[in-house]
Amino acid sequence: MVDHSFADLSLAALYDSLNPWGPGDDFYLDLVMSAGSVLDVGCGTGQLLRRARREGHRGRLTGLDPAAAMLVQGRRTDPTVEWILGDLRARLWDGAGFELVVMTGHAFQVLLGDEELREALTAVRTALSPTGRFVFETRNPAVRAWESWTPDRAHEVTADDGSTVSVRHEVLGPPVGDRVTFTETFEGGPWDGPRVSRATLRFLAPEALSGFLAAAGLKATEQYGDWARGPVTSGSPEIITVARHAQGPKGPVTAGPPPRR
Repeated sequence: MVDHSFADLSLAALYDSLNPWGPGDDFYLDLVMSAGSVLDVGCGTGQLLRRARREGHRGRLTGLDPAAAMLVQGRRTDPTVEWILGDLRARLWDGAGFELVVMTGHAFQVLLGDEELREALTAVRTALSPTGRFVFETRNPAVRAWESWTPDRAHEVTADDGSTVSVRHEVLGPPVGDRVTFTETFEGGPWDGPRVSRATLRFLAPEALSGFLAAAGLKATEQYGDWARGPVTSGSPEIITVARHAQGPKGPVTAGPPPRR
């Protein structure tokens, strides 16, 4: 099996088609538009930040991603956004003062090791302003979403050249602890043969998430189970977390603005 990823320019060009705008993006866009400075960690092609700029955001927008091919897509469309190649550990964030840090598209789940997770969360804390918010989502492990990632549920998208690309997923064995490994196979399009990407995701329960946040000096102030801001239950598809500095300024911590819709 040949392992490919979205570091590949041809796959990166498909990313927005594979991940069309949805309710989750609307949720994050509301937050971005209410913040003067935003860091999008694992921004991919920067679809969220580009949309925010088009809708009139005039503040600081920064996208961070380890895949240069993904950032190429963002730079081509909007050079006014600051695009940074790397991950949270790639630079010192002290004094960055972002009002909002987000990790969308379940990017939080690619943080696999305990130490990696702690370092990333500590970097987020140092990047936040004293009243800033860190917002991210993970799939609820109780729902066991990976059980539906089967080859028979392939779907198709259209490449830039108009050709059709078939995409299918296959989980590689049972979960190992809270980690699930799977492949994503792309066929058709501009390639002579299949392109296969392998990935592992970590599925953390709410209690475990709270523990890692606390260790990094952060505290979950709100959690939702869906994009309509419903409660987290055993059947909720998501665990959407809003976190702040554990030792914030004096006075009550207030929730973010309600959705515009």
